[in-house]
Amino acid sequence: MSTNSSAWRLAAVWFCVLCAGLAAPEASDAQSLRVTLLGTGTPNPHPERFGPATLVEADSQRLLFDVGRGATIRLNQLGISMREVSAVFITHFHSDHLVGLADLWLIGWLPPNYGRRQKPLRIWGPAGLRRITSGMEQAYATDIEIRVKDEGLSLSAAKFDVTEFSEDGVIYEQDGVAVTAFEVNHGELIKPAYGYRVDYAGRSVVISGDTRYDQNLIEVAKGADLLVHEVVAIPEKLFEVNPAMKRVEAHHTTAEEVGAVFSKAQPRLGVLTHYVLTAGPGIPPVTKDEVLARVKSNYSGPVVAGRDLMTIDVGDSVAVADER
Repeated sequence: MSTNSSAWRLAAVWFCVLCAGLAAPEASDAQSLRVTLLGTGTPNPHPERFGPATLVEADSQRLLFDVGRGATIRLNQLGISMREVSAVFITHFHSDHLVGLADLWLIGWLPPNYGRRQKPLRIWGPAGLRRITSGMEQAYATDIEIRVKDEGLSLSAAKFDVTEFSEDGVIYEQDGVAVTAFEVNHGELIKPAYGYRVDYAGRSVVISGDTRYDQNLIEVAKGADLLVHEVVAIPEKLFEVNPAMKRVEAHHTTAEEVGAVFSKAQPRLGVLTHYVLTAGPGIPPVTKDEVLARVKSNYSGPVVAGRDLMTIDVGDSVAVADER
């Protein structure tokens, strides 16, 4: 991608965002964004870090970014029924970001109070998403057919309402909420891959998705209220016994690089998520405290180490809220 093409694309993105924001009322604490990290993990089946999933709440809208392992459990812990998810946004097609989607879709359709969705699940993602959702509908066709006949459930609600996109820009606008998709660099072969920015009432949240150090992300995130960013920290000794992990590291952003991203973007608050902290026999993982210290080696602003079910309120101030 040429520099001129990238600059033109970013200019077009911000024109759309600004246009969407012209009608937005001035922000107040009554019109804030609430962000909850449902899962801060990776493919590693870690009991304290569920698969990647981030919930953004704006007024009555509940937007879910990626649906990793255990997302429905975390929603249930928050007292949020599956039908209350207004829209789902997928960053890319690695399984750890999608494995909870079938659960959200079908469990949210069932009769108990955690379900009862009466319409298709609305989902946005890069081109290729429809192939995935169609495959899920085919895979679970027998289950759906049985439940429609046996439980009287609506067949139309057991569908996906899919919107695909293939370039940067505003992809979602509803009641003053705008979601902008922007391409990120998750590796030469891992395409498509996108991050998202949510704007509402003068407040903004940026979610990196999986990415290397990426200038496109920095430009989109400049001046954002909250930047939620992935991070990798793998012990050097592990590369000696498992060289494949070097390729994994190359697809992500090191802690020191995350610090550089925060330093250039200058969010009001930076939050770490999607911890790639792979270890091995006799090789302990890097701790979250160590990761945070490495980030701070390149960034002196406010930053916190995210954890599952951490909630951040984005209003007149941007701060970690009390446990919900």
